[in-house]
Amino acid sequence: MVFSTVLKSKTDQHVGMGQIALGSGATRLTAVLGSCVAVTLHAPRHDVGVLAHIILAQSSGRNSLPGKFADTAIPEMLRMMDEAGVPRESMVARLAGGANIFGRSGPLQIGNANIEAITRLLQEQGIPIKAQDVGGDKGRRVSFDCQTGSLTIEMAGHPARVLQ
Repeated sequence: MVFSTVLKSKTDQHVGMGQIALGSGATRLTAVLGSCVAVTLHAPRHDVGVLAHIILAQSSGRNSLPGKFADTAIPEMLRMMDEAGVPRESMVARLAGGANIFGRSGPLQIGNANIEAITRLLQEQGIPIKAQDVGGDKGRRVSFDCQTGSLTIEMAGHPARVLQ
């Protein structure tokens, strides 16, 4: 499985569960989500963006891909953007996913836990959430434009929505 990927070509790249990918220029990063959350970081004045496909909120000390858990993915995304020369104060986040695919009540509220953890971690790092399409009970397909920062969301039975 891919730990993290850096892309610099004009291409579409699928980001699987637990993966993080950084792209530049016309690169589009895509993911298919249920209770997982796609977190993107983008700096409007830079030609680069990163997407993490986060599965669960807390690693609880488990050693795994950094993109698998919110508490390891956010620091890794920030490290990747730093290596790409993007100053933290210029970054904004967009979120999508976190559906409660196991029903809106009961013990398996994975989507809600993911959203809460990601929101808290971004706030702690001073990264504003510019836009989000989270929750509900339907999965999503997302496409992140690394050049513009726009995040296109598709859900069955709904028109595509673009978060600017």
